[in-house]
Amino acid sequence: MSRLVGDTLVMAERNLIRLPRQPDMLLGFTVQPIMFVLLFAYVFGGAIKVEGDYVDFLMPGIIVQSIAFGGFVTALGLCEDLNKGLIDRFRSLPTARAAVLAGRAIADLVTNGLSLVILVVTGVIIGFDFRTGLLEVVAGFGLLLLFGFTSSWVFALIGMNASTPEAANGIGFTLIFPLTFISSAFVPSESLPDVLRFIADVNPITHVVGAVRHFWLGAPAGDFVWASLVWTVVLLGIFVPLSIAKYRKVASK
Repeated sequence: MSRLVGDTLVMAERNLIRLPRQPDMLLGFTVQPIMFVLLFAYVFGGAIKVEGDYVDFLMPGIIVQSIAFGGFVTALGLCEDLNKGLIDRFRSLPTARAAVLAGRAIADLVTNGLSLVILVVTGVIIGFDFRTGLLEVVAGFGLLLLFGFTSSWVFALIGMNASTPEAANGIGFTLIFPLTFISSAFVPSESLPDVLRFIADVNPITHVVGAVRHFWLGAPAGDFVWASLVWTVVLLGIFVPLSIAKYRKVASK
């Protein structure tokens, strides 16, 4: 167990060290989220009718979207490592196999935390305000990081099944982009057509966004909190074993 923990931390450090050497990757955690916030708040916000200030409604949704998209780094990194033969090198070392995936997921927690801080600061600058106590705010941050951790394992499986990093990016974007927009992240689900509203109501993105709005804005909890936790447990229960099994398969070739 101690070996697994040590190897995981080494792999996480390795992934984090790479980021300053790839400044273009940092744009996805810094500039791009800010652009999305400003675009929705000032370009589309006036056309979307919600109760209260649209900026307050928007920020939980845009943050959940950014956290979900953060998993792209996992998919691209793993696919690149496979294509460059680095996975073969890891296999020749006395390294716990699960540590490669776990280290990637932990590194993503750090980058997601960076993106989260930047988005919250941007939101506060343009008028977002927490309306609950410290414990609720911290619970919202915790849920977002848990959701980001879950997203990393989903994208890990995508990355190991893709033939190229470009293919991994395309597959992930095709899956995640519709999920974030057919949800209550940017518009109330009640405003959607019946079929899309049904999809939005069962969408895990909707549940996580609703839970964050409850924790940060004091919105009604409904089923959002427990449903979002159930979704994360279910997705982790599915994608962690599948990702580890796929890694063992590709590492044994």
